Amino acid sequence: MRDAPARLVSLDAFRGFTIAAMVLVNNPGDWSHLYGPLEHAKWHGWTFTDCIFPFFLFIGGVAMALSLGRLAAGGADKPALLLKLARRAALIFLIGFLLNLIPYFNFDKVRIPGVLQRIALCTLLAAPIVVYCGWRAQLAIIAALLTLYSVLMLWVPVPGIGAGVLEPGRDFGAWVDRTLLGKHLWVQAKTWDPEGLVSTLPALCSQLFGVLAGQWLMSAVERRVQALWLLLAGLACLGVGAILDTMLMPINKSLWTPSFCVWMTGWAAIVFSGFYWLLDANPSAGLRTAAARWMRPFVIYGMNALFIFAVSGFVAKMLGYVKFARPDGSLHSLGSMLYAPIAALPIGAVNTSLLHALLFDACMFALAWAMWRKKWFVKV
Repeated sequence: MRDAPARLVSLDAFRGFTIAAMVLVNNPGDWSHLYGPLEHAKWHGWTFTDCIFPFFLFIGGVAMALSLGRLAAGGADKPALLLKLARRAALIFLIGFLLNLIPYFNFDKVRIPGVLQRIALCTLLAAPIVVYCGWRAQLAIIAALLTLYSVLMLWVPVPGIGAGVLEPGRDFGAWVDRTLLGKHLWVQAKTWDPEGLVSTLPALCSQLFGVLAGQWLMSAVERRVQALWLLLAGLACLGVGAILDTMLMPINKSLWTPSFCVWMTGWAAIVFSGFYWLLDANPSAGLRTAAARWMRPFVIYGMNALFIFAVSGFVAKMLGYVKFARPDGSLHSLGSMLYAPIAALPIGAVNTSLLHALLFDACMFALAWAMWRKKWFVKV
C-alpha cells in the first residue's frame, strides 16, 4: 500500500471541471432557452447536467479515502477523526441551509434538503465506513444499501398509491419526505425533493464508489496501470448501469436510482481516469507538464470549489432579488437588466442564454484565480 499523496493534481482538475460545469448549467440567461445537454432530464433518462452532482460525490469519496488514508497511516485517533469530519459535515450542511434561507429568511417554509446538505449527510455517513471498513466490507455495504433502496422503492406500498410507482411525488421516497419534512421541500415541486432523505442512500453509494477509487490509487500498483483499471472499471459500471436501467429501475437523477448511481459512477471513473493519466500517471514528464499547463484553469477552480459553489449560488440569488424601478414604474431585477444587452445580440435566444452562462462562469473563475494568486484557500 502506497502512502496517500498529499494532493493529486488530477483530482483538483476534475473537481474544477465539475464546478465550472455546475456554474455553467446553473446560470443561463433565460431558463426557457437552453441547449438540451445543459438542462436536467425531465424525469427518467439523463443529460450532461445530470452528471455533475454524482461527480461531486465521487470526487468527495476519492478525497476522503486519500485524506483518511494519510491520517490513519500517521496513527490518528479514529474517534477524534470522526468527530472532526462530523463537524465538517455540520458546517457544510449549515452553509447549504443558509443559502436556502437567503434572501427571504422564511423559516416556516425554507427548504431543508439541498445539494450541500446531501454532500454533508453523505460525508457524515461515509466517514465511519471509511475509517473502520476495508474495501470488501465497503463493497458489501454498497450492495446492501442499493438493495435496501430498491426494496423500499419497489415493494413498500405508499398510502393511497401502492408500491413501485416511480412517478413524481408518488414514490416511496416522496411520501417519506412529505411525512417528515412537510412544507420544507423543493418549492418547484412541493410534494417531493430531488435531494430527499431516502434517495440519500444510493447517493451515499456514489460517494463510497469514489472511496474505493481513492483506495485503489493508494495501492502499490503502477500509476499507468491504475489509470487503465479505472477506465475499465468505469466501462464495466456503464454496462451494469445499463442492465439495471432495463431490469430494475430506470436511470433517474431525481430518484437517484441504483442504475443512475452505477451509471454515473462509470462516467466519473472514466473522466477521472483521463485526468489522472494526463496529470499524475503519464510516464512522459513533458506531456505531464504540457497537460498541467492546459489544465491549470480547472486546477485553480478546483482548489476553492466549495467557496465558489456558495458564492455563485449567493450571487445568482441576489441578481434575481435586487430590483430597480424603471421610469414607467415597473420593477426589473438586476439580473434581467444585465442580461438585456446580451439578449439583444443577433445570435439567437439559446446562444445568448449560453453566453450569459459563460460570462457568469468567467466571473467566478476570475474570483477563483485572484484567490489562487493570493494563496487564499477556503477550507471547511
